[in-house]
Amino acid sequence: MKRLYKNTLTMLTGTSLFVIFGVVLVSSLSRYLFNSPIQWSEEVAKYAMIYGTMFGMALCYLEGIHIRFTFLEDMVSAKIRHALHFISDVIALVSGCVLTYSGYIFMMKRGAIQAPGTGIQMYYFQVAMVIGGACLAIAALIRLVEYFQSEKLEKGQ
Repeated sequence: MKRLYKNTLTMLTGTSLFVIFGVVLVSSLSRYLFNSPIQWSEEVAKYAMIYGTMFGMALCYLEGIHIRFTFLEDMVSAKIRHALHFISDVIALVSGCVLTYSGYIFMMKRGAIQAPGTGIQMYYFQVAMVIGGACLAIAALIRLVEYFQSEKLEKGQ
């Protein structure tokens, strides 16, 4: 399950980065070679960046490669470190739920506004907060399941 979720997040993050690269490249070539800027390009690149950030946040958290102060963790025993990771996972789960809920409220209040460059309703861009929060909550749940499975294994040995 974790592997499938990680691969999905990896593909979505990479796709977002590819969209950013492609749109910026085509826009730059159009602007400087043909003197014809693409009006919507900056907006699409910006929203692809937001999606990429949301997917990447969940991916980094799931893999444990987000920025943290490990020198503080190294100063405590393994048992306390294990408990701190559990607390961190619970906080990430709550944060993911809060981000999902607040993103949903924001999207429902302001989603009908049309984006100036693309003319598309903002729902499609603002839902990135909802998706990002849900992705983080799922990643935290996966890590919490792993925590309890490792506890079970430790007690069984």
